[in-house]
Amino acid sequence: MFVQEDVSTAEVDRLEAVHAPLADGVRALVEATIQTCVDEDEVRAVRAEVDALVARLRARRTDGPAGVHYNAEGRTWSWGNAVVGERNAIAPPLRVVRDPDDSVHADVVLGVQYEGPPGMVHGGVGALLLDHVMGVAASARKRVTFTGTLTMRYVRATPLGPVRVEARIDREEGRKVFVVATLADPDGVTVEAEGVFIVPSWAV
Repeated sequence: MFVQEDVSTAEVDRLEAVHAPLADGVRALVEATIQTCVDEDEVRAVRAEVDALVARLRARRTDGPAGVHYNAEGRTWSWGNAVVGERNAIAPPLRVVRDPDDSVHADVVLGVQYEGPPGMVHGGVGALLLDHVMGVAASARKRVTFTGTLTMRYVRATPLGPVRVEARIDREEGRKVFVVATLADPDGVTVEAEGVFIVPSWAV
C-alpha cells in the first residue's frame, strides 16, 4: 500500500522524533525479556505493567498494514517496515546510506534478539538485511523495484554485534536490475549475495 499524504516533511520528522524513542524502549524491553533473571513474581508484575501500556497505546490506533507513505516533497516514511521502521521495535533498525557512486551501505549492531546459533546472527536475519539494502541499491534514482530472486552464500557464521551491509548495482537488462552485496563483521565478509530486482511494468 503506497499512500500520498498532505503532510509536511517537518511534521513527519517531528512525529518520528516522538515515536522513535518509544520503539527504542520496546526494543530494549525485548532484549531485557530475553536476558532477565529476576524472580517469577517480578516477571508477572512486569507483565501486568506491559499489558497496561499496550492497552493505553491501543486506545487509539489504525487498522491494517502500516504501508509506505510519501508527500509532495518526496519524503517517504515506512514506520512499520521490518528492517528500517522507525516505530517497529522488531527492526534493528537499519540506517541506509547512499554513497556518491550510487552504492549503499548500512551499519548496525545486532543484539541477542537476532540470535540463531549460540552467539551468532540467525541466517534469516542476515537475508532480511541483505534483501532490504539490495532493494535500496536497485531502486536508485527513486524508481520502484521488487525482489525477483535472492541468492546467498554463507561464508561463515556472523557473530552478534556490529555488522555492515554493502550493496551495489552490477548491471541492468531491461526491467531487471542485478545487484551484488555483502554482510560483514569487523573481521571481514560473512555472507555474499546476488539478486535480481524487477522494475514493475506499471512503474516504467
